[in-house]
Amino acid sequence: MDVSELDYDLPPELIAQAPAPSRDASRLLVIDRARGGFEDHVFAELPDLLRPGDCLVVNNSRVIPARVLARDAAGREVELLFIEAIDGHRWRALTRPGRRSREGVELVVGSSRLRILEVEADGPRVVEPLDGSVDELLRVHGRPPLPPYIARFAAPTAEDLERYQTVYARPPGSIAAPTAGLHFTPPLLDEIQRRGVELHQLTLHVGPGTFRPIKTDRIEDHALPAERIVIPPAVADAVNRARAERRRVVAVGTTTVRALESAIGADGRVRPLDGEARLYVMPDYEFRAVDALVTNFHLPRSSLLVMVAAFAGRELILKSYGHAVRAGYRFYSYGDATLIQ
Repeated sequence: MDVSELDYDLPPELIAQAPAPSRDASRLLVIDRARGGFEDHVFAELPDLLRPGDCLVVNNSRVIPARVLARDAAGREVELLFIEAIDGHRWRALTRPGRRSREGVELVVGSSRLRILEVEADGPRVVEPLDGSVDELLRVHGRPPLPPYIARFAAPTAEDLERYQTVYARPPGSIAAPTAGLHFTPPLLDEIQRRGVELHQLTLHVGPGTFRPIKTDRIEDHALPAERIVIPPAVADAVNRARAERRRVVAVGTTTVRALESAIGADGRVRPLDGEARLYVMPDYEFRAVDALVTNFHLPRSSLLVMVAAFAGRELILKSYGHAVRAGYRFYSYGDATLIQ
């Protein structure tokens, strides 16, 4: 498929710059694959839209305060986005501007010093703290890694500290929020379970590759980096049991889809997994673990839009997105949601 087939027109004013007044006040577009249509709802109605017996699976990864502003020897600003630990001391980071973070350069953050040990082939830097640890550096100086289409991304507010995190976030490791989960509140989760829906948690630590635009002409030529996942045995068992009993597995977020579909074995069952998700879902992919999907609206020419187009069909997704634009839905991380079933 040519990447231009996943373009759509989005007025800039529909890119959400702040979250809804309350998490579950977001709008929810329900997309029905069987009849090829859609309906307008609000997220607080999700318990009415799920079915007793559904197996709802969420991604509980916690966003780390990954963005840090440093200074070089000349006092010039260098922005670092710490993306993953390499070992107990060194980290991999994206830097901007790259010319100020060449190999051997030392940077200062407050009273802490960092050294650029290596510039990797695809751009990331290997960074070593010269005093203390990166974990401590992030705790003291780190900022929430808001996406750049939010105008205040370089200066997040106190509200962002809370709202750019799911209410069930636990193990730290993501550099972007699994945004479909941002709409849930504790009372809403309680109500969903009271209606007879199972709730299970896995972990996929969201990396930078998930949100990068596809820059190749053909989506098949795009390389999607692996992401760290943990699927506990109890969660794998619950998903397999639901599928055996013909109950729906409802994934909250494309990250949850990638984790579950990456863990499918040759026998068609989800395996417990502590490792990496390497799957890149493209058109004609046969989904074997997931029956329905709660997800936000995604950027044009992104691997996430490729996934939802593979799940629901390109024509239906673009038709639904066109309706959402005309109806004034809010897009991207702090925007509204869809339920594709």
